[in-house]
Amino acid sequence: MTTPPLDPTDWEALRQDLHRLLDRCVDQMRDAEDHPWQAPPADLADHYSIGAGGDVVARVADQVLPYHGGNTHPKFWGWVQGSGLASDFVAGIAAAAMNTNGGGRNHGINEMERAVIDWTRRKMGFGEGASGVLVAGTSQATVIALQAARVRCCPDVRADGGDRELTVYAAEGVHNATRKAVELLGLGHDQLRLVRADSGAMDLKALQQAIAADRAQGLTPMAIVGTAGSVDLGCYDDLNALADLAVSEGIWLHVDGAFGAWTRLADEPWRALTDGIERADSIALDFHKWMYVGYDCGLALIANETAHRAAFAARPSYLQGAAEGLAGGDPWFCDYGIDLSRGNRALKVWCALEMFGEEAFSAAITRNCVQACYMADQVQAHGMKLAAPVVSNICLFTAAPDLPADQQSVLNAKIATHLQLHNATVFSTTDVNGVTCLRAAITNHRTRDHHISEAITDVANVAQLLKGSSG
Repeated sequence: MTTPPLDPTDWEALRQDLHRLLDRCVDQMRDAEDHPWQAPPADLADHYSIGAGGDVVARVADQVLPYHGGNTHPKFWGWVQGSGLASDFVAGIAAAAMNTNGGGRNHGINEMERAVIDWTRRKMGFGEGASGVLVAGTSQATVIALQAARVRCCPDVRADGGDRELTVYAAEGVHNATRKAVELLGLGHDQLRLVRADSGAMDLKALQQAIAADRAQGLTPMAIVGTAGSVDLGCYDDLNALADLAVSEGIWLHVDGAFGAWTRLADEPWRALTDGIERADSIALDFHKWMYVGYDCGLALIANETAHRAAFAARPSYLQGAAEGLAGGDPWFCDYGIDLSRGNRALKVWCALEMFGEEAFSAAITRNCVQACYMADQVQAHGMKLAAPVVSNICLFTAAPDLPADQQSVLNAKIATHLQLHNATVFSTTDVNGVTCLRAAITNHRTRDHHISEAITDVANVAQLLKGSSG
């Protein structure tokens, strides 16, 4: 019996198949408005069963491409998900051909990652002594940043595991990535102090009191987590005030900037929301959110390269470097994070910036903020009510403010589902002051004003329809 090869038996046939698939993919991205989210058919899992073989390119085109998550569509505002870019085609094809492991060694991707990190640290206002590492997303970046904080606080912790009780401080409503990080680092979420928020920002007086109370109990404050763009409301902590406090208390300041850090590229007044971010010890952010590149691509940015490397560097004999040859090159990014095996994430960011230019991203981010304000105006013009002021790119509202809170919640949830199923429009929901509200997080470069006005009109109409059917 002949063993099947793991290379194509006909490379030219593969070339033609890939041209056909690329045409289909380009059409789908170009015509994104014609390809909203749709519910997968009940028998889709049967089509994905392993071993069917056949024309794989045709199966991908017909059974995979149609059932995406919807975030490429211009009316997708659910959660905080980027919309993907045409430059991702270039990066994806090249990355597949190269099959690069970005953990280390002397090859081009190291220099490209350094270039992406250097560009980002300049945009965030960090100095030349900063470092970073590209990761899957902010959840992983938060673990890396807080581990650097932990090692600075307890230099022997990598050896002995640490015996000091460390505490971390963040505003109520901080993203769940922070809780996961303190759990994964062995601190336990009981050591995460959730400080009350005042108008969406961490209450500084309450923060100081929490720190003082912990010190009085013999605990060691390790890190303050500031938020640049809260997940529910899009609010920002006063980062300069947090930096002042962190310096006076000798505590590491980390900023969760998953999407909101990118207001550093926006016009005023939105750029000012992140004033002070340059004073942080670390930032976690995502390119796959408000920089629109394809999943996955995040960054842990650390102000002090020495502190960053001290938290992760470990070179067993099989990873020893060399003065020249493939084992040369510096840095090896495995010394700055969790992963030794790492994909070519930098290529996606580099291609995006080189293809479109920084100004295009600045304009798109600014436009999304303006669009959130426009959506708020449309909401109120249709007799609906905002659940919170628009700060950046998030708009929250309730469709029927005349109803009791519980009935508003039920109605808003039904509206979200109805629009997803019938109107090619995706809002998510979240709870604000006891009401489940409709939530739009606009991190979509394809959205235009007419999409917003159409969607809000649809919300108002569906609200009347559903109210009538339940009345």
